[in-house]
Amino acid sequence: MLDRMEHSYIKIRGEIRVISMPLLYHAYVYLEFLILACTIYILAPGHVNSDNDNLNERIADNITKIHDEHPDMGYRRIRDTLAHDYKIAVNDKRVLRICRKKKIQSFIKHRYNCCTKPASDPAYVAENILNREFKSDMINQKWVTDVSEFKYGVGEDDKKGKLYLSVILDLCDRRPVAFVYSTRNDNPLVFDTFDKAVAANPGATPLLHSDRGY
Repeated sequence: MLDRMEHSYIKIRGEIRVISMPLLYHAYVYLEFLILACTIYILAPGHVNSDNDNLNERIADNITKIHDEHPDMGYRRIRDTLAHDYKIAVNDKRVLRICRKKKIQSFIKHRYNCCTKPASDPAYVAENILNREFKSDMINQKWVTDVSEFKYGVGEDDKKGKLYLSVILDLCDRRPVAFVYSTRNDNPLVFDTFDKAVAANPGATPLLHSDRGY
């Protein structure tokens, strides 16, 4: 049976030194040398990035470019732009990780309180066919529409006002099919948006989904 104390020979800087140590400490020293050797190999100048590392660098460069051009975009819209303009298909979580690493964040924060209110006594309630399936694999398959309110102007009341933007989006590429803006939030605003979308896409028969606001 080996004695717990034994001689170990370690070559350090070209010299041979005899070190007397416990068996467990002996194993620990060799483990440290192994970790050091692996670290030197990984950090060596000749180390080549993997295909996944190269793809992450490419995605990061494109994300930075998109953010510089559109600082209002969040990571989901950045992912859509990567797929549409750069033909890079990645999931939301990967884009979010890269955005966090690059400290990229949308400059616009949406308010939780909004001006859309449910009708107290709706004359007609449409069936919810979409049922929160906000994804589509085909263009002109699913459209969604809503009206947003924007306030403008400062100072006196006659210098301030409201602008209403009616938009129809295609859920396939998350891009506007048509939009119309007006100083009045009324039915003609919505009808004009719908007519414009139909005129721009003749023959399309999408599912058009809207909320029950007014």
